Amino acid sequence: MSGSAGGAAEEGGGASASIRVARQVTDLVVHRLAAGRPIRVLGLTGPPGTGKTTVAALVAQMCGAADVEVAGVVPMDGFHLSNAVLDEWGLHERKGAPETFDARGYVALLSRLRDADPGAGATFAPDYRRDLHEPVAASIPVAPTGIVITEGNYLGLDRPGWREARDLIDLLIHIDTPVADVYRRLVARHEAFGRDRADAAHWVRTVDAANIALVDSCRDRADAVIGARGAS
Repeated sequence: MSGSAGGAAEEGGGASASIRVARQVTDLVVHRLAAGRPIRVLGLTGPPGTGKTTVAALVAQMCGAADVEVAGVVPMDGFHLSNAVLDEWGLHERKGAPETFDARGYVALLSRLRDADPGAGATFAPDYRRDLHEPVAASIPVAPTGIVITEGNYLGLDRPGWREARDLIDLLIHIDTPVADVYRRLVARHEAFGRDRADAAHWVRTVDAANIALVDSCRDRADAVIGARGAS
């Protein structure tokens, strides 16, 4: 890892923690650009429950306020395999693990965005609808110029497919959050989308916990780490 910044996301900090993280990310972007180091793809990674989606939206706003052009926000979650495919392949009970995403499709989109003709129109990216529990194609227009902000769990994963995605990201930032906070947020998320508390807690223990550990093990592949546990 080539750099780090700590102390942004405090335990239990909620929205204020996300704002602090987003400010630090934006500062890193502005300083890099001022040093003459261009960014086409900015990646935000970290375990599920770290608030990456919220931070990505805030970074887009803050970059705009700093006169940094933003092309759009592209979630890795748009490349979830459909529930029909997960059922066919016997993976539904592992939904959220690396093998339940179309990693090659994600790489293809990032490559297409990097090679976009500045005079061309928007490229459309898929989104993930938590109310439907399904990806939805061609939902997000992404401009041919400016910074693409992409966020997801496995941007630093050193495995085929994911490794190629990392190579297409100019600046990758790992958002570090205490595990207790992550577990609490994930249980609340699962409850909000229809699971009872016992089922939500069981899913976090048996499915999410392994993914959390896997993502944390890849933090050194990021260019910077921002979070409550400080720099590493």
